[in-house]
Amino acid sequence: MTIQEQFIEIYNTHIKRQGAEELLEWIKRTDFFTAPASTRYHCACEHGLVMHSVSVFNTMVEKHFDPETDSMESFAICALLHDLCKAQFYKISSRNVKNEKTGQWEKVPYYSIEDQFPYGHGEKSVFLIERKMRLKIEEAAAIRWHMGEFGDKNSNTISQAYDRYPLAVKLHLADLESTFLREKGTSAVNKQ
Repeated sequence: MTIQEQFIEIYNTHIKRQGAEELLEWIKRTDFFTAPASTRYHCACEHGLVMHSVSVFNTMVEKHFDPETDSMESFAICALLHDLCKAQFYKISSRNVKNEKTGQWEKVPYYSIEDQFPYGHGEKSVFLIERKMRLKIEEAAAIRWHMGEFGDKNSNTISQAYDRYPLAVKLHLADLESTFLREKGTSAVNKQ
């Protein structure tokens, strides 16, 4: 099963909310399933974004799901869609790099950012999701603050969100573990 098929299976199994089908159809029309998750860090490769999204879902469920208090639908929405803002965000460019063995300059591909809708990170994902499917308040807060201090530096607001919405903490922790521990070494188009 491809990583795209895994994403779609998880999505269709757990997300039943009104607008979910329409949102998935929109996602399929973007580069979400082929885009990288970053320019040079985790999953900086073709299909990296969907790889990262599935990894965050698996980490979040494995480490943090409590069947008595958590919703699998909310976990799937948050994990699979937290980086929706990265669809239509990267482009493949090229640059000259000196080959260490031959001493010759070579043209190599790399991912660059071409943000056509600069609206922030987490808030942009929330905005894009809500165009097709309504989020619960805790889901919107979790997606908005999934970057923690790596994103917006307003510690007071982040602390309030984490205090009120355990789902936000769980998504942030799963995103961190996937990014810095589980996805280490994923190939990059432009490793430096």
